[in-house]
Amino acid sequence: MKRKLIAAMGVAAMAASVTACGDNTGGGDSAADPKDRKETLTVWLMSDAQSTWPELVKDVNAQFNKKYPGVKVNVQYQQWGDKAKKLDAALAGDKFPDVVELGNTETMTYILNGALGEIDEKKYETSGTWIKGLKDTCTFEGKLYCVPYYAGARVAIYNKDMFKAGTGSDALPGTEAELTAALDKIQAEYGKDKAFSPLYLPGRYWYAALSYVAAYGGQVATYDEGKKEWKAGLSTPEARQGIKHFIDLVGKYNHGDKTKDEQDHANVMANEKAALLYGNGWEAGSVVDSQANGNPKLEGKIVTAGMPGPNGKPLPSFIGGSDLATISKSKVQDLGQEWISLFTSEKSQEVLASKNILPNNTKQLEPLKAKPETAPIANAVPDAWFTPIAPGWTAVEKSEVLELMLLDIIKGKSVEEATKKADAEIDKLINEKS
Repeated sequence: MKRKLIAAMGVAAMAASVTACGDNTGGGDSAADPKDRKETLTVWLMSDAQSTWPELVKDVNAQFNKKYPGVKVNVQYQQWGDKAKKLDAALAGDKFPDVVELGNTETMTYILNGALGEIDEKKYETSGTWIKGLKDTCTFEGKLYCVPYYAGARVAIYNKDMFKAGTGSDALPGTEAELTAALDKIQAEYGKDKAFSPLYLPGRYWYAALSYVAAYGGQVATYDEGKKEWKAGLSTPEARQGIKHFIDLVGKYNHGDKTKDEQDHANVMANEKAALLYGNGWEAGSVVDSQANGNPKLEGKIVTAGMPGPNGKPLPSFIGGSDLATISKSKVQDLGQEWISLFTSEKSQEVLASKNILPNNTKQLEPLKAKPETAPIANAVPDAWFTPIAPGWTAVEKSEVLELMLLDIIKGKSVEEATKKADAEIDKLINEKS
């Protein structure tokens, strides 16, 4: 998840510098006695692993080192904001990670430019039931280049005490019409605080904007089978209607800085400046987690539910998530694959599920559909949308075309003019291999 899982994920962790990466000159002799292996395996994980499931990393490293006692596992935690730039710089030189976590919208670019090693799915315990939307992001021309790590979906995250105070009920309304009526009452209750937003929906939050596009049947881009190319679609009536709907909600209910993205929206709720967010399910935990700059006093008050959308239907969610890959020019790809296998095993996925993180497979996802804390996100997966699996999509994200389009509209440009400009930019990038 951009990532994002999505996102900003977890607390600020020490980002590893490119120059600190492991020495990849060692020979990866998979036929040697495991106890004779002496290499270093450098793993880049995103900071949520450090803040939310550090015990899983520790346990997997212990399992790995029981077999390979002479191999040093060097886990380096990265931030979504600059990970892609750091990885690109590392791959251009000779100091690069052996294993890397990628948001599932990033994978295709690295597959197409040859950066990722081929994966044998038979080596992975849960591969028979991997969530298709995640496996698809790792697949090109029938070959697999990464391993699904976890899935994510966006849901309503709300302060039930604020809803109770404003509406008399601590339940989230089931339709958008009922929700906006409730938000109006909450605004009346808390509106003396000019910084308070009944719905904190940042203006540059493109994942949310595209959820409204999907709600009206629009798409950011479609594939032309005849021309064998992708074509931007934000200028269609359906997409424009969805974007306008999103912008209207931002304008009416976000009383904070409308030009921001969603990176700190959990902190806004932690500071009791918002009653409702639309975010990744795990961000409900970030709101109350003191280690993530959250507010422990809100424990038990922050809950999740399915987000109502237009036309009486649930708002379609982006299926986010992360994948794990080995770097093709690593000399220890065999060790990397074995570490990933342990880190994505059924046992490991159970740790993620226990923390209300969606596992990478449908078998372990199923129980979460009935668990109150996870039902909203688990049930959002089947109808979720995804960004185009196109060669240039990562370039579209890096260029911030969608964020800049939304910012232009927030600042007064018409939806028609802004979407036309964005489509032109997307068309320049989306079919180009990096």
